[in-house]
Amino acid sequence: MAQILAPSIQCQMGAISNNSLMAKPMTTKMWGSLLMNNPRLRTKSSAKFRVFAIKSENATVSRLDDLLNLDVTPYTDKIIAEYIWIGGTGIDLRSKSRTISKPVKHPSELPKWNYDGSSTGQAPGEDSEVILYPQAIFKDPFRGGNNILVICDSYTPSGEPIPTNKRHRAAQIFSNKKVIDEVPWYGIEQEYTLLQTNVKWPLGWPVGGYPGPQGPYYCSAGADKSFGRDISDAHYKACLYAGINISGTNGEVMPGQWEYQVGPSVGIEAGDDVWCSRYILERITEQAGVVLSLDPKPIEGDWNGAGCHTNYSTKSMREEGGFEVIKKAILNLSLRHKDHISAYGEGNERRLTGKHETADINTFSWGVANRGCSIRVGRETEKQGKGYLEDRRPASNMDPYVVTSLLAETTLLWEPTLEAEALAAQKLALQV
Repeated sequence: MAQILAPSIQCQMGAISNNSLMAKPMTTKMWGSLLMNNPRLRTKSSAKFRVFAIKSENATVSRLDDLLNLDVTPYTDKIIAEYIWIGGTGIDLRSKSRTISKPVKHPSELPKWNYDGSSTGQAPGEDSEVILYPQAIFKDPFRGGNNILVICDSYTPSGEPIPTNKRHRAAQIFSNKKVIDEVPWYGIEQEYTLLQTNVKWPLGWPVGGYPGPQGPYYCSAGADKSFGRDISDAHYKACLYAGINISGTNGEVMPGQWEYQVGPSVGIEAGDDVWCSRYILERITEQAGVVLSLDPKPIEGDWNGAGCHTNYSTKSMREEGGFEVIKKAILNLSLRHKDHISAYGEGNERRLTGKHETADINTFSWGVANRGCSIRVGRETEKQGKGYLEDRRPASNMDPYVVTSLLAETTLLWEPTLEAEALAAQKLALQV
């Protein structure tokens, strides 16, 4: 039962019928229209008001939105900081809120905090305290104002990074002078699937059934082809508001599946941007009553999986003669193929089958404009002789801290033996 205010002298049975009340919920806007359009009610501006209750099958008129959208800025300098961290599975996101005495501009101005690691699978019950270190700040699109989202990583009380803290190792790699000097850029294509609640079946699909074959859904429009556009658009705007360097979005090949792109982002910022964008997407799907899935193969059979293609370039790749630098990087990547595959997401073997625009998980390959390869080089990069490469192997549930830092490590810091390099060069030459 919801409550609103109505003039007590006019809330008689003759003013509005029971049938009209029960037919649909009465919103505050509808009440305003009723008052303004009734001459008798307009003349009673001095009438006392009392609470008038309305019932309907859907429960109705709520003032929660007024409080959720309340701007407290004129009344206090305090802000709300939402501390966000990665949970025990390595893919689940957790968060909790705290009040900060004034607006902040840098994570160093924020206090460390702790949480119960035994409840997230990250610490034993007898020693459950895990410490959050604030690392990156974004504007909060849900609370607005000066409120913020805070990306954190997790440590033991003694200051050691816990096993699920992949950011710590990534930050070490990105702080290496050789990596800094090469200014690594990343453009990450995050694919995801929207599922109906309870049945956990893709949005727009008949429950227990299948839509028409793939073909008409990619970048499509129309009620019979595009499912979840409002969620995609809401996420797009929320990321722009937050300060995330989101560069685009589109409907994907499988119906109910979408993609957005983050970047170009430099170094560790790429991981921070992607994790924050995922958190925002989780919150939006929560509000929409839809389940977010980052499973790399949410539907078995003749359906595309979900990846997180990672576009990568260094300063040397972007300059004249960069194509030769790209080919050397590809050679290094071929020699560490198994290392990368093992770090590129759980369940990726169900996606990397050699079908549906993927390469086989056990075979490294590269090609120009070939989406069936492990590494794709664009036509424009080949033409210009400089540019970037696209690593198409990462799964949709990959950890962006791991993938971005591993690409930098393999192509900038790791040196193969001359023998291995020569053998790999021969194999790759046969593919071109």
